[in-house]
Amino acid sequence: MAFNTGNEGEATKKIEKVTSLIPSTVFLAAAGASMAISATLKCIGKDKSALFVGQWAAPFLLLGIYNKLVKTEGHD
Repeated sequence: MAFNTGNEGEATKKIEKVTSLIPSTVFLAAAGASMAISATLKCIGKDKSALFVGQWAAPFLLLGIYNKLVKTEGHD
């Protein structure tokens, strides 16, 4: 099974072009906000909502890393 690693789809290129305009600090702030909101929800007794919102932090951080990689390494 061969993978085509040299070419990216046009949709991917368009998404990367748009998302590279977003500052990386936006993703860091979103992760921090989700943790703060989660802690607040936990303190007021909304345990399930706190867990749900708290799980957003990791995807925000991963998106920030991806965004930073696209900015520094570029795309094909």
